[in-house]
Amino acid sequence: MKTELLHFGHVKEEESLKKYNTFRIGGICKYIIEPETVEKLVKLLKYLNSKEEKYFVLGNGSNVIISDEYYDGVVIRLNHFDRLDITVNEVKVGAGVMLPRLAISTMNEGYTGFEWACGIPGTVGGAIYGNAEAYKESIFDHLVDVTVITPNCEVKTFLKSELSHSYRTSFFKETKGYLILEATFSLQKGDMEESRMKIEKRKAKRMETQPLEYPSAGSVFRNPSPENPSGKIIEELGLKGLSVGGAQVSHKHANFIINISGATSKDVRNLIELVHKEVKEQCDIDLIMEQEYVGWD
Repeated sequence: MKTELLHFGHVKEEESLKKYNTFRIGGICKYIIEPETVEKLVKLLKYLNSKEEKYFVLGNGSNVIISDEYYDGVVIRLNHFDRLDITVNEVKVGAGVMLPRLAISTMNEGYTGFEWACGIPGTVGGAIYGNAEAYKESIFDHLVDVTVITPNCEVKTFLKSELSHSYRTSFFKETKGYLILEATFSLQKGDMEESRMKIEKRKAKRMETQPLEYPSAGSVFRNPSPENPSGKIIEELGLKGLSVGGAQVSHKHANFIINISGATSKDVRNLIELVHKEVKEQCDIDLIMEQEYVGWD
C-alpha cells in the first residue's frame, strides 16, 4: 500500500502519534501522509474510500485525545496547505495555517480582529471545525467562506450564511465527512501598536492562569454558561490535583487536564470520565466535552 500512497504525498510508516498532538500521547499509526495539493488530496480520499481503508485528518492535534492503541489506517495531515494571502480587507488562508501565524500576519499588515487567536495552538481548519473562540470572539466572526472537500470528494465553497455554528461547534463538527481546505476572512484596519499590546497582555494572562508548561489539549469541557464556567465548577468540588496515572487536573486551571509524567491516553480518558461523573453526581450538571477522542474503537 505504501507504494500507492506515495503518489499522493509524503508518507511516513509505523509512526508514533505522540509528537503530532499537544497532549503528547497516543499510539503508533500504520501510515501518515501529507498531500501537497488539493488534486492529490482528492485522489487520496477516492483511493482510500475505494479500498475501504480507514483514515482521519489531524491538524496540530491541539483538541484531540488520541488512543494508545495501534491505528491500522491512514492519518492525513494538511501541513502543506499553508497559503496565507492578504489583499485589501481580506485574507485567504489554508486549513493547515496555525492561528498565531494568522493573527501576527494580519496584524503586521495593519489589520485587527484576530488578536484573540494568537495564543491558541491550533490550525485554521481545526478552528473552523470546532468554532474556536476566546475573549468573546470566534473564528466565525470574520468568516466569509470556506472551501471543502465534500463526502462525495467534490470541491465546494460554502458561504458563512450557509453554515450553522454555535458555541464551540459548527456544521462541520456536527456533519461528518467534510474536509476543510481553506477559508476567506474579511479584515478591518486597526492600530498595530494597540493590537500588539492586546496580544502581549493576553499572552501574559494565559501564562499566569493556564498550565502551559505541561502537555495538554486546552479546556476539557465547554462552559455551561459564561457565569458558570466549567473550571469554577470543578475547582469548587475540590478536584484540582486529582490524578489518574500520569494525568492530573491542573492546580492552576481546573478545566485543564495535564500530562505531568508519561500519561497514557487511557489515563487521560479515565480522569475525564471521573471528573464528569463527579460533576454530574454532585451538581447535576452534564458537562459536554470540548475535546474529541480519535482512534478509539
